[in-house]
Amino acid sequence: MKNLGIATIVAGGLAAAVLGLAAPAVAAPSGPGSAQQTINQLQRQGYKVIVNHIGSTPLSLATVVAIRSGQTYSRTDSGNPGDSRQTTVTNKTVYVDVK
Repeated sequence: MKNLGIATIVAGGLAAAVLGLAAPAVAAPSGPGSAQQTINQLQRQGYKVIVNHIGSTPLSLATVVAIRSGQTYSRTDSGNPGDSRQTTVTNKTVYVDVK
């Protein structure tokens, strides 16, 4: 019985750790606006935007259904021997679903 209690505590701790380490959601633009405005704002924030367009509505009239995080690419280098390592984000991808 004691082992079951310890296992439950450990499982709860692991679940909390996984949730705490989950990637934060992309800060989606809020308020009314077209899908095109949302896409433009994300691009200004430095994201490479991949659009999943459902239907034939023009982006200027479409609405955003979902915004999902994609892959982030980075590069780590030291420049000169003996320098500290520096990580530079080279590309951030976000998926925008519009309808």
